Amino acid sequence: MGSIRLTSTTLDVITVLLTSTPDNPAWGLRICQEAGLGSGTVYPILERLLKAGWITSRREDGEHPGRPARTYYELTGAGRTNANSALEARAARYPGFFGIAPQGG
Repeated sequence: MGSIRLTSTTLDVITVLLTSTPDNPAWGLRICQEAGLGSGTVYPILERLLKAGWITSRREDGEHPGRPARTYYELTGAGRTNANSALEARAARYPGFFGIAPQGG
């Protein structure tokens, strides 16, 4: 499993991937919209995550009239573990940054 440079934009993409489910999978445009990022930022991140083994991709099956087939992205088991660890580490370094209030006084 390759290492990934965890920039804030990469973490935004990972956050969308963590919230996707088999019934509501993540695809490029959805990731762009939910992360608030352009395709020129999102697709290179997805490519790096694919090469590192953090995610898998698959083409949409069946009919999809009026639009091209979507490519769905899903975290692998190890990718999900790494993603959660990365978000926890970032939250610990920057308390309150991700909406987590600092503990103690």
